[in-house]
Amino acid sequence: MSVLNSVPFEKYHGTGNDFVVVDAEDPVPDRPAFARTHCDRDAGIVPAGSDRRGADGVLFLALESRYDPPRVVMTLVQPDGSVAAMCGNGARVAAAWAAERTDTDEIMIDTPAGTRRATIDGTDVHVEMGVPSFSPRDVPLDSGGELVETDVGELSITAVNTGVPHAVAFVDDVDDVDLESVAPSIRHAPLFPDGANVTVASPDGRGGFRQRTFERGVEGETQSCGTGAVAVVAVAKRLGLVSGDDPVSVSPPGGALSVVVPDDETALLGGPAVYEGDGEADIVFRGR
Repeated sequence: MSVLNSVPFEKYHGTGNDFVVVDAEDPVPDRPAFARTHCDRDAGIVPAGSDRRGADGVLFLALESRYDPPRVVMTLVQPDGSVAAMCGNGARVAAAWAAERTDTDEIMIDTPAGTRRATIDGTDVHVEMGVPSFSPRDVPLDSGGELVETDVGELSITAVNTGVPHAVAFVDDVDDVDLESVAPSIRHAPLFPDGANVTVASPDGRGGFRQRTFERGVEGETQSCGTGAVAVVAVAKRLGLVSGDDPVSVSPPGGALSVVVPDDETALLGGPAVYEGDGEADIVFRGR
């Protein structure tokens, strides 16, 4: 592995889900190697102004300000080098980053999962998340029917796609689940040909839910997962635990998110997107 040069970066987080942000105009020839190197929690980068090493992914963002509203093309490369089709917290960070450069409160975000509209109000960002789908084709599932409250591994899960696949289990108390132990067998279960994020949720006693997520591509638990928060509410509606179109509070370890899942319409995810710091990151190339 040799160091070619460096590239400027910024660091943001959405309720603790943290991302290295690189302007796509700055060329990074080997994006997977860059992400694997700099997202590492033991040896990754630490920006000025922050004390948290590494990240949950690298957002390569291409701003197209000539449009009204401005557009940003978002590519999220995860710590294992894979590309995620969608990331709710990452999309909110992308919107905040783009809004800072265009002095606007509305941004269109182009992702592999489709185009999403975001609105910005101070540090709070609300982003459209698409319509959750339980269809085996959409999740996807190696199954002839939907997967609803079915035992897989040690959990009873419901499968849903909220931009990426999620296996959601409602439990009495999320703190009682050894997620690092029980999640990998579900994440890699043959039922999920593309793998799945594993999300557990429990009622918070106030009409909302607490959430923990083991993320595919990170291969571990993260402080927050926006697609997971939407998945929690989508599955809660499917199981009759909530109803209507009112916002539902979902609280991963990193903070509270607001989720709206209307019937057959795009879901909406809201929460803070916070700038942490910046710096220069080595561009690495892994030779054969």
